[in-house]
Amino acid sequence: MTNITIFNIDDNIKNLLQQRASKNGRSLEEEVKEILRQALCENQQTPVNLVNMIEKRFAHLEDFELGEITREPMRPAPTFE
Repeated sequence: MTNITIFNIDDNIKNLLQQRASKNGRSLEEEVKEILRQALCENQQTPVNLVNMIEKRFAHLEDFELGEITREPMRPAPTFE
């Protein structure tokens, strides 16, 4: 494992960390490790599936379907001559 040293930490932050560690029955070091673990590991969300989100958003409409949208033919590409 790697050691990490944090310099110039605000005294108020250190006191809050010590209070939190004491409240949770952990050492200051263990409390910081737990905070980092929660922030970096537990909050990793699965990627958003846009199709599923859209389906859920409009599920209350049941079998509602939009008609096909007719498109105009593509314009010819400009030649810049």
